[in-house]
Amino acid sequence: MSVLFADRRQAGRQLATELHDLAGRSDVIVLGLPRGGVPVAYEVALALDAPLEIFVVRKIGVPGHQELAMGAVASGGIRVVNEEVVRSIGIDRRTFDAVTEMERREVQRREREYRMGRPFPALEGKTVVLVDDGVATGSTMAAAVQALRQLGPAAVIAAAPVMAAQANKILLRAAHACVSLAVPEPFYGVGMCYEDFTPTSDEEVRTLLRDAAARTRAGQAPYAARG
Repeated sequence: MSVLFADRRQAGRQLATELHDLAGRSDVIVLGLPRGGVPVAYEVALALDAPLEIFVVRKIGVPGHQELAMGAVASGGIRVVNEEVVRSIGIDRRTFDAVTEMERREVQRREREYRMGRPFPALEGKTVVLVDDGVATGSTMAAAVQALRQLGPAAVIAAAPVMAAQANKILLRAAHACVSLAVPEPFYGVGMCYEDFTPTSDEEVRTLLRDAAARTRAGQAPYAARG
C-alpha cells in the first residue's frame, strides 16, 4: 500500500473534489471527528463554503474487551445501545450505565475543550458531511452516523480520504452515502497512507474551529486568505 496523501489538509482538499455537488448549499454542515478528522473536515468545509463543527463520539466498550462496542455516546446528548452485544454477553444495567457515564463525561470534556462555549448546532433537516482522516474498522464512524440520525438530519454522508474495504461496506449500509478517495487492498492502516501523520493536537483543533467560525460569521469566500 503506497502513500496517497502528503498530510491531512492536502487529503481534505482532494476529498472535497468528490463532494463538489454540495458546494454553496445553505443546508450543508461539515462535522469533523476529533482529533484527526478535523484538519480534513476544515478543508472540506472551506471548499464547500459550509460551516464546520465537531462531532464527538465515544464507544461504550465491553469491560475487559474495549474494542467490542456495546454502544456509544456522542455530541448532542445522544446514546446508542448495541442491544445484540449487550444481550449476547449478558451485560447488566449497572455495568452498562457505569461505563456509559464515564464516556459521557469524556464527551462533555471534549465538547468544552473544543467548542469553547458554542452551542451544539441544530442538525434537523441538514445534509451532514461527517469526516474523518481515515476509517479502518468503521465502528466509530458507524456509531457516529447512528447517533446523528437521531438528531433529524435530512442526510448523513460518511466521508474520509481512505477506508478499508470492510469499513466502506459497513458505512454504505449505515449512512445515506459514503465517499472515499481510496479503498486499498490490502489495507495496513490509515497512517500508512500519509506521508505526514503527526497526531493532531487539541490546540490545532481549536484553532481550525475558531478560524472556520470567523470565516462563517464574516461571510468570506471559501478560499479567501488561505495563504
